[in-house]
Amino acid sequence: MSKLELQIAWRYLRSRRGSKLLSLISIIAIGGVLVGVSALIIIIGVMNGLQHDLREKILVGSPDIRVLTYGEDLKVSDWKEALDKVRKQPGVVAAAPFVLTEALMSTGHDYAGAAYVVGLLPSGHGVPDVTTIREHVVQGDFRFASADGQRRGIVLGKLLAMRFNKYLGDSINLLTSGGGKMNPVTGEFTPRLQSFEVTGIVSTGMYEYDNSYAFVALDRAQYLANLGDGVTGIEVKTTDRWQAASVGARLTSVLGWPYRTVDWQEQNHSLFQALALEKMGMGVILLLIVLVAAFNIVSTLTMVVADKTKEIGILKAMGMASASIRRIFFAQGLVIGVVGTGLGLILGFGGALALDKYQFIKLDPTVYFIDHLPVSTQDTNVIWIVLASIAIAAVATVYPAVQASRLFPIEAIRHE
Repeated sequence: MSKLELQIAWRYLRSRRGSKLLSLISIIAIGGVLVGVSALIIIIGVMNGLQHDLREKILVGSPDIRVLTYGEDLKVSDWKEALDKVRKQPGVVAAAPFVLTEALMSTGHDYAGAAYVVGLLPSGHGVPDVTTIREHVVQGDFRFASADGQRRGIVLGKLLAMRFNKYLGDSINLLTSGGGKMNPVTGEFTPRLQSFEVTGIVSTGMYEYDNSYAFVALDRAQYLANLGDGVTGIEVKTTDRWQAASVGARLTSVLGWPYRTVDWQEQNHSLFQALALEKMGMGVILLLIVLVAAFNIVSTLTMVVADKTKEIGILKAMGMASASIRRIFFAQGLVIGVVGTGLGLILGFGGALALDKYQFIKLDPTVYFIDHLPVSTQDTNVIWIVLASIAIAAVATVYPAVQASRLFPIEAIRHE
């Protein structure tokens, strides 16, 4: 593209004296691209941030892989042997047994509420951190060390502790159905009751963990769930979370029947699939804004062709080739696309940074698991948005450029 072609394209974008309509339409076309690009960057950033934030918060108390078993009782009896095999497998950083059960929590008064009870190995030398839940303790610790030395400590989620108005040193009772075992004499469930001392408060920022989870020593959870020496399963931390599926398949092969594995993506498959679909849908919808801007570019250049018909005829009469005329209008559309995309990029990044830093949009954590709208812009997404915007702007120039190049010099000059 020659310097002359660029000069003519730039001149055509500006309105001549006494006619400011075309310059206004050019600004509107640039504004359409700007709005589309900035909206895409912000919304895709929000969707990325939502996915990342939810994933990290969910995995605070959820391991990369859970080794479970088939069977009616869903209990791993020979877990020590299985644990040794798991720890020896490549890709495994740490592994530990766990117990998961449900209990009725009460303080000896009229109020009682349900809670998920997780049994973990008490913190200490040589005890692996399979998840990051221990890093989120705000008071106390995960040693479960009660005042009587019997490891009757319990760590409560922050909101759960507030709901029961409990602080460090207070006592609380857990009542379970004893694993659903029936009393052969009465024909009723044999409940199990234990009293615990609050020895820690944990705050993860995820509503479900903070409002519904309580953590106790592994042996206490085994008693509550009536598992004997068994456990619910084995938690596994991998070297790379994104390779958890392949590591899980290897563990299933090594351990054999009746063991099975569930990785973190399987555990939350519905949620992550819904987020991915929503991200794609929002991207397609907002891309339509850029397409609308492309129609503005078409209309702008078409009006330029109509307004500059005589000038185009003179240029062709002076020997300018049809290809040069096409390049002039291509340059006009490209300028609109590049300027609009550049301004949209600045506005989009600015809006995304402001949303992330100042957290303007608050969310109800009881509904969305998080308390504000997170934003995470990814270079790959931004590059695709920029390329798509400029490509659409370039394609929009094809029709008016071809129409301009087809004008016959004599008819164009006689147009006015």
